[in-house]
Amino acid sequence: MNARSAPRLERGILLRNMGPQATAGTLRECARLAEQAGLDHVWVVDHLAIPPDEAEGSGGRYLDPLTTLAWLAAATTRLGLGIAVLIAPYRPPLPTAKVIATLQELCAGRFELGVGVGWMDAEFRALGVDRRRRGELTDEFLAFLHECFANEVAASNGQRFIFAPRPARPPFLIGGAAAHAFPRIVRHGDGWMPMSTEPAVLAPQIAELTARMADAGRPAPRIVPLGALPLADSAQARERLDALAAAGVTGIVHAARYDGVSAFVTLVEQLGRL
Repeated sequence: MNARSAPRLERGILLRNMGPQATAGTLRECARLAEQAGLDHVWVVDHLAIPPDEAEGSGGRYLDPLTTLAWLAAATTRLGLGIAVLIAPYRPPLPTAKVIATLQELCAGRFELGVGVGWMDAEFRALGVDRRRRGELTDEFLAFLHECFANEVAASNGQRFIFAPRPARPPFLIGGAAAHAFPRIVRHGDGWMPMSTEPAVLAPQIAELTARMADAGRPAPRIVPLGALPLADSAQARERLDALAAAGVTGIVHAARYDGVSAFVTLVEQLGRL
């Protein structure tokens, strides 16, 4: 497939649920603007316990991603809502599964769940979670979510329980480097959320993941990288999107800082024109 015949990518943008921009009014207005501009989805990030020496750009102020998306679900009607990414080892599986199902129910199936293993030592210490077990805990978390969404009756700690509401399971996009993420995607995920928007880097990795999924009898993966596009140069940005689509990318989440609603308007207008 050449760049010109590549399919259109879904366009998404990262909303700042951190720092001074993370207010109810700004988040609501930005989500509505993204929807009006024709974007496909908005995404938020996940941090629970930022230490003082990691607070640059946010001041340590982070809104909970699941609560934030529930707020935005009520402010929008069509827009997809995603987390890039929820740090699975930080959270108890059963209460988190209930929140995820509730959000998916209330937003009428617009939720997409990015999942990651986490990296910040200080957050693991603050939560009392053994960072060395992060991969194991993430796999257990994902397996439990699959059980809940696949069965009316699930089990936790040997106790059977009714899992309801039980809407359609949201897509699971796994974050992380290929070596660690790919086996997890084949077992538990629907796609990959890499941190690169370089087509030459992603193309061979996507080909490898697609082959692994096919070998396991799984559908072709969704590929939704998180990163910045060169929006100031529309021709260059379109060229990058075409190359990403030709490499096998299915969607993009543009991540850039903005000071407020007026700066966000510029970003969504630029992205919406691509």
